[in-house]
Amino acid sequence: MDDMQPSIVVGVSGSAASAAALRWAADEALRRHARLRVVRIWEAAEHRAPYATAEHTPSAQQRRAAASGGLQGALHEEFGSHTPEFVAAELAEGVPERVLVQRSAAADLLVLGSTTPASPLGCAAGPVVRTCLSRARCPVVVVRTAAGAPAQRWAAQPSSLSRA
Repeated sequence: MDDMQPSIVVGVSGSAASAAALRWAADEALRRHARLRVVRIWEAAEHRAPYATAEHTPSAQQRRAAASGGLQGALHEEFGSHTPEFVAAELAEGVPERVLVQRSAAADLLVLGSTTPASPLGCAAGPVVRTCLSRARCPVVVVRTAAGAPAQRWAAQPSSLSRA
């Protein structure tokens, strides 16, 4: 893929909203003939309440492995067993908001999923979405999940990609 080709970054977290965001971003990447960078972020430091016991707290290695499995699962769920050439996957360590804002600097579009219901004022959003909307270095699209939306699948063709 050449450096002049448009680039879309999509954050995935394992939620239904991030699956919808990946689906939307993949469609948009095809329309724009863009590269798609699928980013799954994990944090090495465990954030837990001071009163919570540490006996069931996963280690950093376990959190990384879970994130890696989640990334592969998201790709498989959307694209099947063959990820298209225009798609690149990245497992990144860090704070999700910071990593996504950093990745937005080299992107033409940042796509995120949201499970937060819209408020009457239209301003409800989780912390990752809020931060990216205010600090991203490119346009941001927020995809909300639609109840009962059919899953879409990809099939690789020798010369192009099409929906199966």
